[in-house]
Amino acid sequence: MICTQCLFHLPKTNFHLHPSNPVEKQFWGKVPIHGATALYYFNKGARVQHLIHRLKYKGEKKVGLLAGNILGEALKGSETFKNISTIVPVPLHISKLRIRGFNQSDYFGAGISEAMGVPSVPDLLIRNTNTSTQTKKSRFSRFENVNKVFSVNPIYSAKPHHFLLVDDVITTGSTMVSCAESLLEISGSKVSIATIAYARL
Repeated sequence: MICTQCLFHLPKTNFHLHPSNPVEKQFWGKVPIHGATALYYFNKGARVQHLIHRLKYKGEKKVGLLAGNILGEALKGSETFKNISTIVPVPLHISKLRIRGFNQSDYFGAGISEAMGVPSVPDLLIRNTNTSTQTKKSRFSRFENVNKVFSVNPIYSAKPHHFLLVDDVITTGSTMVSCAESLLEISGSKVSIATIAYARL
């Protein structure tokens, strides 16, 4: 799926080893998170973008599983992330899920789950509104687009957990903020964040 040479040269961030890293800083003053990381740097036209495209638009789900496996192995040795109890993929709205046929974040979460031995619960969060794409929106527009659109699935008991919220790419973090706010409504819970790639603004 990915040759050894390409895998070696993918631009890892190693953010899980560094508190106050650029992904964590995306959430300062917005929502209290325990830790945040991304596996790779995202640069337009580079290898990581092609990998994300293969996963998201070509349906190559093994890309998500592999990325999750790689990051999960790294997180097992991290003081910040070693006590994760539940992995939560950022959900798609049901209408978008029907069109695409799968949620790419579910496969990334499943790969981390496999490596860390921690359950992933893809339907723990519900996306109540089918928001428009974030790709070409400004920072404020991204926030407005996803504000209060997620909720915790009522079929699950509201027990405190250390949640690991996962998605494919993080830019401004607006989607993650909205998701984290919903998870933190569960009293006593903590939220950490992990993505396949971090897009520097």
